[in-house]
Amino acid sequence: MEGKIAGAVFTFSVEGILSKVASLAAQELSLAWGFKAELKRLHHSLLTIQDFLQAVSDQPQDRLKAIAHEADDVLDEFEYEVVRRKVELQNHMKKKVLNFFSLSNPFAFRLKMAHKIKNINQSLVDLKGEASFIGLVSKRIDATPRGNRWDRQTNAFIGRDEITVGREDDVSKIVTNLTDARYNQENLAVMAIVGMGGIGKTTLAKSVYNEDLIRKFFETKIWVCVSNTFDVNLILLQMLEQLNPTKVPSKDNQNALLMFLNEELKDKRYLLVLDDLKSAGGSKIIVTTRSTKVASISEKLLRRHGLGKLTVDECWSIMKKKAFPNSSAHIVPQFKTIGMEIAENCGGIPLVAKVLGGILHTKNSIAEWLLFKESGIWNNLPKGEDRIMSVLKLSFDNLESPSLKQCFAYCSMFKKDFEIQRDNLIQLWMAQGLLRPSLGESKDMEDIGNEYFEILLQSSLFQDATLDYNGIISECKMHDLVHDLAKLVSRFESLTGDFHGIDNTDEIRHVARVSTSILKKIPERSAGKLRSLVFEEGEVPINILPRFKALRILNLSNANIEEFPTLVERLKHLRYLDISKTRFKLLPSSIGKLYNLQTLRATNCALQEFPKELQNLINLRHIYFDESTKFPQGLRWLTCLRTLPYFLVGNEIGRRIEELAGLKELKGELVVCNLEHVDNGEEAKKAKLEDKKKVCHLTLRWTRYRSTTDNNDEGDVLEGLRPHPDLESLSIENFMGDKFPSWMMSRPLRLNNLKKIQLFGCNKCEAVPPLGHLPNLTELKISGMANLKSFGVIDYNLATDVFGSCGSLERLIIRNCEKLRQLPDGLDTLPLLEYLGIYRCPNLELIPITQGMASLRRLEIYHCEQLSRLPSGLDYCTSLQKLVVHNCSGLSGPLSGLQGCTSLVELFIWRCINLTSIEIKGGASLTSLQKLTIRYCDELLSLPALPQHFPSLQQLYISECPKLSSFGVQSSSIEEKCVSDLRTMIPLQQLRIEYCEGLESWVSGLQFPVSLEWLAINDFPNLEILPSLDNLNSLCYLEIKNWRKLKYLPAGLRWLSHLKKLQIGPFWEELDSFPDFGVGSLMHLTMLDLWGWPKLKSLPQQIQHFTSLTDLMIVSFDGVETLPEWLGNLTSLTQLEIQDCKNLSNLPSVEAMQRLTELQILDISGCHPLLEQKCTRDNGTDWPKIAHIPNITTTLRQFTVAVNLSNVSFSNSHLLSSSSNQVRLTISNVVHSTYVCSALHNFYNCIASVHTNTL
Repeated sequence: MEGKIAGAVFTFSVEGILSKVASLAAQELSLAWGFKAELKRLHHSLLTIQDFLQAVSDQPQDRLKAIAHEADDVLDEFEYEVVRRKVELQNHMKKKVLNFFSLSNPFAFRLKMAHKIKNINQSLVDLKGEASFIGLVSKRIDATPRGNRWDRQTNAFIGRDEITVGREDDVSKIVTNLTDARYNQENLAVMAIVGMGGIGKTTLAKSVYNEDLIRKFFETKIWVCVSNTFDVNLILLQMLEQLNPTKVPSKDNQNALLMFLNEELKDKRYLLVLDDLKSAGGSKIIVTTRSTKVASISEKLLRRHGLGKLTVDECWSIMKKKAFPNSSAHIVPQFKTIGMEIAENCGGIPLVAKVLGGILHTKNSIAEWLLFKESGIWNNLPKGEDRIMSVLKLSFDNLESPSLKQCFAYCSMFKKDFEIQRDNLIQLWMAQGLLRPSLGESKDMEDIGNEYFEILLQSSLFQDATLDYNGIISECKMHDLVHDLAKLVSRFESLTGDFHGIDNTDEIRHVARVSTSILKKIPERSAGKLRSLVFEEGEVPINILPRFKALRILNLSNANIEEFPTLVERLKHLRYLDISKTRFKLLPSSIGKLYNLQTLRATNCALQEFPKELQNLINLRHIYFDESTKFPQGLRWLTCLRTLPYFLVGNEIGRRIEELAGLKELKGELVVCNLEHVDNGEEAKKAKLEDKKKVCHLTLRWTRYRSTTDNNDEGDVLEGLRPHPDLESLSIENFMGDKFPSWMMSRPLRLNNLKKIQLFGCNKCEAVPPLGHLPNLTELKISGMANLKSFGVIDYNLATDVFGSCGSLERLIIRNCEKLRQLPDGLDTLPLLEYLGIYRCPNLELIPITQGMASLRRLEIYHCEQLSRLPSGLDYCTSLQKLVVHNCSGLSGPLSGLQGCTSLVELFIWRCINLTSIEIKGGASLTSLQKLTIRYCDELLSLPALPQHFPSLQQLYISECPKLSSFGVQSSSIEEKCVSDLRTMIPLQQLRIEYCEGLESWVSGLQFPVSLEWLAINDFPNLEILPSLDNLNSLCYLEIKNWRKLKYLPAGLRWLSHLKKLQIGPFWEELDSFPDFGVGSLMHLTMLDLWGWPKLKSLPQQIQHFTSLTDLMIVSFDGVETLPEWLGNLTSLTQLEIQDCKNLSNLPSVEAMQRLTELQILDISGCHPLLEQKCTRDNGTDWPKIAHIPNITTTLRQFTVAVNLSNVSFSNSHLLSSSSNQVRLTISNVVHSTYVCSALHNFYNCIASVHTNTL
């Protein structure tokens, strides 16, 4: 089969290139005087010879492809010269002086081109004669897909390629195993999903990964795709990138990777999925693998889950969804009959079913289905993975456009499991010349690319589609086997490793991620034919770049070079250049000679500004750069631009807003900044935004902090920036006019397609525009409108209802509107509103929701201090899942009206200092509530009885509520008893009660459910006895802190066999030894934090037996002067922190400390000054003890001094807030007290140096 696929790629490669060359040759080019006859002859020869493509032998095809590439390069060079002369002429016209002799004499160029084209014509004549001699089969090409084949393309299909059928039991079993209490407490548990390629391992793992129970059970989830080479550091790096992208050290520093990972995963139960592994407490790892060897290793740790084949019915179900994405429930019976027979050929493999469904999607009639079923392709289908590859080849053959096949083959350049960005991929295809429209066709190349992308997605050659914030597919992946097919069909043209399997380097056209040594081995003749060169992170051999003179694509992202290589100017054919994530600060002026450049990417790099010569790149269609990068003057000349992320308006000529006028092809998103430099509406109109019909998302931005003395009329300016009526998203930022423009206020509004509006920092506007006539509006964000008092309209003759028929609104977010007193009426009439967020509106008094909102799922209210009550219609919000009330001090008395919120899952109440209780009336229960958090409610007296009203509660967090004394409130019908027995609350997994002195009697009688996994009971200074910890067999985490009268720890503590993390102390200060918490079953403890008190002279002896400890923190053991020798027994320690042990001056011996070979972090702070001296790097007496530890921090006790400044008047008032009369001075690393005096003296001098009226 390999030979057949190789033959196919020759065919379509030749077809695609010939189609493009034919298109180029047919054009009328001004420099063609003197050899137009040769051009016409070339065009005729190409049209004739493309009839002969299915060769008996591959050799004529190879020669034809070579000739086609040569012709392509020649015509490309010709086109370059045309553009060069056009630019030079344009530049002369700018200077208004035209020196005829300054333009290069075209005679020599014409002579050279004529000679080259004549040679190509002769080669084609010779080849045609040979083709006729050996009798080739005629096959006329078609450059683009026939339109009627994809009539059923729909948005419903796109993005829904993950079809999970027949795996419900598998999902259930795996979820049960991962959350089973018997396996929860293992340090590391592994499950392997095993099966042949295409059987659905990854799809099943994703289904498990996205299950609600998994999301609730695991605090952190990580998904890592494993490459062919099992690279531990790379896996660690990918894990860390998902957890915290801001903390990513070098891939080569495994110690740093482990340290940061430890910080991110500390105290968390996590799920790690290693997808496609081929070699190689309470947390789990799912491995998907074809390798039974890998599975057998993991089976020893947990179990192996073998994935079986699907039934014929299940295969047909998948095929049906792919073939009829919109109407799978209503299909003609004949389609089902034929489809079921085809489904028998799937072999029970989901990937085969998806691919066949994609093929059937292109066949519109029963006759076509029947023809496909009765074709002979099924007779010789092999079994196993060979069958999958055969069916994938069918899908590939079903791609009717030769260019589309070549586009698919080009995807072999990406790594396996790579997230392919849609726009970037299309730009790469375009750079290779694969998206040229047919003769007479007016389509944009990007539009053709989007069609190709969707076809490949529908054919299941792409999968795992990801949507962006606008609901458009932005990324996808390729299945491993599909990637194998792409590599197979492009194996003679693409080099992504070494030369293995490549006999003739003359055929190589694309090179990616190869070492410098391999790159240098490519012969000069072959190097001159390369079309793509993609460097991986590392050094780039700049001096050899000119060898690759035919390059269309050069990717230098992440390249380890300081300066942009000026030699790139010689790459006349270059169409795509990526310099993202590089250290270039400047680009040379010679970049302006890359006249064919279509895409320039320069994001996340050090680039400060573009050279002025960038305006010469008149073919540039897409440019990406950071807002901090200064764009050159003369943007108006780049009339082909489709993508321009930012335009920064300036005062000087060449930077004014009129530069945008001629950029009619702009599409997607456009951000116009620094609009304060536009003087009036007439100047603003020169941007001609109204003509830019392809711009979907427009941001109009003034500088936030600017002089208030500007003379321009911002209202008039905004009036002149009227956008095109088809605009979908509009953001207006930092506008200082007092009213919005007529094009936002008039009715009917011409912006009927608007889906999103954001008004940010429009401080002078007192009202928002009427929005009721925007039927497609889904999101409205209002932020920083300091003078907004209402949502009323300016012209009351137009409307009285702000929202009116705004029936599509799903998200309404209001922030930082200090004067807003009331939200508008009509919120109840928004049938689709799901998210209502109100943040920092301190004068808001009313939220008029009286009838309930059936779709509302999330309501968040932050810092609305004047709000006296929650909406009365809250009781009717039956879909509400999350309610947050934060810093609403105006809420007083009981909080009621929640009993109707039957879907409520999360309830957070913070800093509602006048709230006295939460009432659930009528004996109702919030059966869906899983998380309840109440903090800083100073007047809160009681809460509903937990088991009765919150039977499904999983997490309860109550903190800083000093007056809370009972659970059970007085209602009209019954007084509920305060119950501290939580044993019946089986779902409860996490409980935190702290700083609630009024609950002491309740806490003393607490009885916990055996399901509890996480428990924190802190700061009960008057209690002497802890509640019983017996039978808490699932407990993993325990905090007992600040029990100042506690003398004994409960006996049950030592039998918590699954306990991993323990934080305890301080206790009764008269104790001269730490209460015994035993060893017992605590041998699996991994993290221990101990807080001491002054009388303690030593650490608890039993710690030395906890040899599984990885993290140990010791705090406030003032009586301890020397750490014990047995500390060296804790050989698993990776992190040791010692804080505020003010008399500690000695570490254990060298022998003891050097036994701590796993220790990565040593942090000593607030201890005796001598200890810091001893730990001084290289010179300290204790340095040999700790020199092997990678990360050491020593900070001495900090002194904080409050300096009263009540009598000081600062002329620079911004230095201190108006309400503050104190400055806090922190002095660290002080060895002697005299230094404190010196520091204070310097601080005094600093204060005195500030201009003051009196001191």
